[in-house]
Amino acid sequence: MTLPHRRAGGLSLPVVSLGLWQNFGESTPFADQRRLVLHAVDRGVVHLDLANNYGPPPFAAEESVGRMLSTDLPRDELVITTKAGYRAWPGPYGEHGSRKYLLASLDESLRRLRTDRVDVFYSHRFDPDTPLEETLGALQSAVRSGKAIYAGISSYSADRTVAALAVARAIGLPLAVHQPAYSMMNRWVERPGTDGRSLLDVAAGAGMAVVAFSPLGQGLLSSRYLHGIPDDSRAARGGPLRPEWLTDEVLDHVRALAGIAGAAGRTLPQLALAWVLRDPRVTSVLVGARTTDQLDENLTAATAPPLDDDELAAIEPHAVEAGINLWGSRSSDL
Repeated sequence: MTLPHRRAGGLSLPVVSLGLWQNFGESTPFADQRRLVLHAVDRGVVHLDLANNYGPPPFAAEESVGRMLSTDLPRDELVITTKAGYRAWPGPYGEHGSRKYLLASLDESLRRLRTDRVDVFYSHRFDPDTPLEETLGALQSAVRSGKAIYAGISSYSADRTVAALAVARAIGLPLAVHQPAYSMMNRWVERPGTDGRSLLDVAAGAGMAVVAFSPLGQGLLSSRYLHGIPDDSRAARGGPLRPEWLTDEVLDHVRALAGIAGAAGRTLPQLALAWVLRDPRVTSVLVGARTTDQLDENLTAATAPPLDDDELAAIEPHAVEAGINLWGSRSSDL
């Protein structure tokens, strides 16, 4: 399968990419992880997105992908990305945005991935206690050393992205990509910053790719919660989707969106992905599938007809903020 690609500068990404935040820890058998990743690559999902804290435990997802890179995966045909910013090991240099932490984390990620470079190395979150010059200088060192091809930032607000771009220009570092959470139930990237531009506006103006993660709202838009909280769901197992967020008001909106999807012959996840991809400023959406069937359902959104004006108008009253931006207080609201 050949997935459509969107370009931002020299970076070309499939419109659907695979995120390894969930389902790639030690509790998931390696054979299941391998089956999903090889199926994804076979379907044209050549972008695999990681971070040092993906597992659990930290570095577990990178360890798994490293095993696959050594035996199964064509390294030069793939875009492998990783990030550092959240806690990866104990102590004061195990998280945040210092040069010491970022570069040590990248070395550890490369060791686990069994490769000499990643294609994108991200600052995973804005750190108010570390100067941007230091954080972005570490990314510059990663690129200049050849350990990363491109540099990116994740979950920075519109204003922080403007500031980061100014610092990056001053030190000669191209910032190639921004990775924010974005879904029908989490629309913070559309809010204007102090100069009146949204994060999407700022990224587009700078020629940055935008890779939207959690386009299904941590599973809220996966159809699993239309009739309650299943025992084996992320919400029930203490995952990032918290049961207290699943209010009657929120679920009424989700059920309405499911009805809109069904009327158009789509599933709710397909509608959710198509909605994020409606905006040409979004380069790719990251999906965190658990099974090959889930992945195939998501990939259908890449080749299905785009949402028409009537569908977009019907969606708008139900595409509401649901209070599910996990990353707000830790990055994008700072």
